[in-house]
Amino acid sequence: MSREIASTSGPLISELMKTGIYKPNQGRLVRQLTCLAIWIAFALGSWRLSVWLAGSFGSASWLEVGIPGMALLFGAWFGFRFVNWPRFADFLIAVEAEMAKVSWPSQTELVRASIVVIFTMIFLAIVLFAFDAVWQAVFQALGVTA
Repeated sequence: MSREIASTSGPLISELMKTGIYKPNQGRLVRQLTCLAIWIAFALGSWRLSVWLAGSFGSASWLEVGIPGMALLFGAWFGFRFVNWPRFADFLIAVEAEMAKVSWPSQTELVRASIVVIFTMIFLAIVLFAFDAVWQAVFQALGVTA
């Protein structure tokens, strides 16, 4: 059923003009976090735009605030509507369902696995350094490198 709805939904442009929430009780956490990430990206972009526009308009300083403000308002609306676009919302709902199936390690398992990875990386770094030093000595002895 959701594939039928998602395949018959309009393009993103037409979805931006709607106000409803698509499947409001499914995938809430993933959708909220995705919306928050979009909002943060637009907020940082608007802030950077305001810094870039500082002093550009002379006496029309309201443009220095108005343009980034409009970009921020568009980003807030876009983030909210994008996570409610049926195609993307169905994807996020599926992501949350799959994440619920994952068996997450306990804290002790995580610490043990992290220690193994860190020591393996240190060991490999030492081995690669030794190989490099040996080959450098060989090439210098043969006169290939100075």
